[in-house]
Amino acid sequence: MIFTEAQRVTLRALADTFVPPMEGPPEQAAYWQRRGSEGVDLNKIGEVLDEQPVAARAEFLKLLDLLDTVALGLTWFGPLRPFSHLQPAQREKMLQSWSQSNLPQLRKGFHALRKLFVFLYYGSSSAEAGNPVWESIGYEGPLPADNVVDTPKPIRTLQPTQDVTYDCEVLVIGSGAGGGVVAGELAAAGHDVLVLEKGPYCHGCDFTQREVDMLGKLYDGKGALSTQDGSISLLAGSCLGGGTTINWAGAFRTPDYVLQEWAHEHLVPHFTSPDFQSSVDAVSQALSVNTDYPRHNGQNQALWDGSTKLGQHVKLIPRNEKGLNNSEAHFRGLGYSTMGDAYGIKQGTLNTYLLRAFEHGARLLADTRVERVTIANGRATGAMAVYTTAAGQQVRVTVRARRVVVAGGAIQTPALLLRSGLKHPHLGRHLNLHPTVVVSALYEQAMHSWFGPSMSVVNDSFTKLSGTNYGAKLETPPAHAGLMSMVLPWLSGAQHKQMMQQVAHMGSFIVLTRDRDGGRVNIDKHGHVLVDYTLSEYDRHHMLTGVRGAAEIHAAAGAHTIFLPHGTLPTLHAQQGQIQNPEVLDRLPHLSWKSNQYGLYSAHQMSSCRMGGDSFTHPVSPAGETYEVKNLFVADASAFPACSGVNPMLTTMALAHYTAQHLKTSSVVGIAATSAANASLAATAS
Repeated sequence: MIFTEAQRVTLRALADTFVPPMEGPPEQAAYWQRRGSEGVDLNKIGEVLDEQPVAARAEFLKLLDLLDTVALGLTWFGPLRPFSHLQPAQREKMLQSWSQSNLPQLRKGFHALRKLFVFLYYGSSSAEAGNPVWESIGYEGPLPADNVVDTPKPIRTLQPTQDVTYDCEVLVIGSGAGGGVVAGELAAAGHDVLVLEKGPYCHGCDFTQREVDMLGKLYDGKGALSTQDGSISLLAGSCLGGGTTINWAGAFRTPDYVLQEWAHEHLVPHFTSPDFQSSVDAVSQALSVNTDYPRHNGQNQALWDGSTKLGQHVKLIPRNEKGLNNSEAHFRGLGYSTMGDAYGIKQGTLNTYLLRAFEHGARLLADTRVERVTIANGRATGAMAVYTTAAGQQVRVTVRARRVVVAGGAIQTPALLLRSGLKHPHLGRHLNLHPTVVVSALYEQAMHSWFGPSMSVVNDSFTKLSGTNYGAKLETPPAHAGLMSMVLPWLSGAQHKQMMQQVAHMGSFIVLTRDRDGGRVNIDKHGHVLVDYTLSEYDRHHMLTGVRGAAEIHAAAGAHTIFLPHGTLPTLHAQQGQIQNPEVLDRLPHLSWKSNQYGLYSAHQMSSCRMGGDSFTHPVSPAGETYEVKNLFVADASAFPACSGVNPMLTTMALAHYTAQHLKTSSVVGIAATSAANASLAATAS
């Protein structure tokens, strides 16, 4: 998207309000006097908008139009002037008014703008100049490239230059935890497999560790995917290897009580079978899952120490990594794997199952958006897609297949099935997000939470609350400059700048909620994905119980200031392990928790094409095949009967492995009919 000069004036004024120039200590004058417009590339905002649905782009432009009219004053009872004509103090007051407005659209607009500007300001960098503010906040940015993998890409992907038709036995759409495993298993068993992936293929030195660049390249929607009301940021991989390329390397097994729930309540008995456990074991072995690495970063150590002092059980998180040693270089490098692993240590599908698939003859086509699955006579016959070349040329791709496996993740899989004409009433519903808030705290000692394993310790004391299978896990997140700037509440330009100066001493815990009540994935008239989700009162209660637990653990671990996850920034003070103003914590549930009054995030999306034995309430059968369309399978976290309650990578891979064993041994339904349909498709394509 290219902005007009009038729009650019407004955007620059916004940047200078979220990150204003001001007086500060002489030794840090450059940090305090630098203004937002000096560090925000407006073209990056345009690139992000290009990845959003048509309605979202139009809404953003209407927001800019409003900011450029005198009617803006009516939204905050201020002067009747455009935003750029207001005095700096008036601009800040207007944004503060919007942040706590009773009008949801104003809160949504504030948070959309806030996230964009602070993330681009603190997260942007170049190889030549880095980012001028990093030194002042203690953030080191990308590491030296000494140990980066700099070998030729081991997988040779297809790169068509003109419209093309491919024939295959099995078409796999998506290459992450689900699609990668299915492709590797079936190719190794002798099947002719073609993999289509929406995102790019990156390897080794392609992972630059630069936040803005990597989120824009490796994440769906350039990292700006969200629910329609803007209240929940959705982080999902969109690259070869999918979520396994950019996740935090936690390899959790789903608890037995959840597997039993899935088996009994959703009529999927295989989840408690020895065969499924064999699939879990198989993928664990392929990914080199272990708990051998002994070192924690500051915030993981704080979670361990604080929990232990309170008598709460904590344990090590199994991680899918190999080749680690005790060097400082390896320790530091682990903190950057959420931007892709440049060192070849993390064992996602990119380094395991996809490589196996390629070595056994599978073909892979990255940078390819699948428009729809083709269906004839109630059976899947292939897909229609568009490949984008490195030069930006669009190439039409037609695929003829005997079977189609969709594994695009719990956001994109139901959207693709809806675009393809499936109409099951539960398709896209029951979306679980593991809604997550961040509880940060300041410590006397430097934490440098961007180094070391993003997550190596977990506290499960709050996972089964009030006698139910629902509750919250306490873990730790990645903590790079751009992400931290988005997570920390903005009350004013000065307050936010001051908090960012303290991030080197900040440790953060996440409260990851196993949500009972889900949302929905739908599509607009253009086929673009739309996500609706409102955190229920039931799930919010569990989340806030976890927040209290996280705050108390911070205090026990030695934090002196604890920031609670609400837009008004309730703050606790602690001494000698004790919270000094507990009334602030007691009041937390009584605050207003409307959308966009606090920051809510999701890195796990599940259950939107849920698997089950009842075809009326579940779009997918226990075998992974859709009830509506034969030879069409789902093999990703969207097929979970409900949310897993743990980071879902390993369970997704195990389910895909289990589904692949069925595909190896079962016959294709209606081969003659499928062949006839493919012949018709070929005639149409030619």
